[in-house]
Amino acid sequence: MKCSSSKNLLKKTGFLNAGSLTVFLFLAMLVSPDIVFTGAADGLLLWFNTIFPTLFPFMFITAILLKSGGLNIIANVLGKPLGKIFSVSAAGAFSVIAGFLCGYPMGAKVTADLVCTKKIERSEAAYLLSFCNNTSPVFIVNFIIHKILRDRTLLVPTLIILIAVPIFLSFFFRRFYFKHSESYGESLRQTECKNNPFSFRTFDECMMDSFENIVKVGGYIIIFSVFIRLLTKFSTDIPAFFYLLPVLELTNGIIILFERFENIAVLYPLIIALTSFGGLCALAQTKSMIHSSGIPFIPYLIQKIITAVISTAAAYGYVLLFL
Repeated sequence: MKCSSSKNLLKKTGFLNAGSLTVFLFLAMLVSPDIVFTGAADGLLLWFNTIFPTLFPFMFITAILLKSGGLNIIANVLGKPLGKIFSVSAAGAFSVIAGFLCGYPMGAKVTADLVCTKKIERSEAAYLLSFCNNTSPVFIVNFIIHKILRDRTLLVPTLIILIAVPIFLSFFFRRFYFKHSESYGESLRQTECKNNPFSFRTFDECMMDSFENIVKVGGYIIIFSVFIRLLTKFSTDIPAFFYLLPVLELTNGIIILFERFENIAVLYPLIIALTSFGGLCALAQTKSMIHSSGIPFIPYLIQKIITAVISTAAAYGYVLLFL
């Protein structure tokens, strides 16, 4: 009886907290419609000008690869070397490639698709998600290095930290997922893809699936951009909001950090921390991508926090030694 009553109390408390937060946001939006409009416009432009042309083609082509059997070609070429390094199946190696090259949330999207099409096991997907859903190198080079930090000497160490730390931690994370074997390579023979005839129906299905997912990503970016604008207005009255702002969304968060911290010894580790973590918006996008696959989200969240902590320590060490 006590257990059930405590559970009911937790549910009611959670409902009240969620309800109170929703009411607060609703009132804030009513009081400041101009800020809501500006935030939504900022998010929409960011999505339309940057995210859509960057992610949509990759979402579409990965969907085609999965449906047409083109994944076999990539698996045959890169499956063995990546499989040996990361102890994943050849199909899982494709998720590693997409996650490190294409940026959020492509690693999660490809991994979830591989589970839903039964090309990898759910446990392998959870392991893959622990290290291969990251910020793209293009974003790191173009936005962080050239536009924000404007220091080319930071290019190599930044790429090394943000890429090497997840790879390094994968050797530790895999211990939680390998129970009966030391790798997922053996499962490839059982889950190998078949070459399917290409048709307009396949093309259309991949197109619509990609549109649905890119619109979801855009929705999250717009909502979080509105949150940032609203919290910026109230951060002068509520100091706690000051620390929450950068964590909400990666791009805007990095800009906020750059505007508030002039000392590179402080700014650089903070940018590395946020980039490694991805921000709450990237977490929401990831949760949306893996929702139907059954891949657990909480372990992923914990692993991203661990990765961010180690990356921050590495960045701070670099600052102490070389800057």
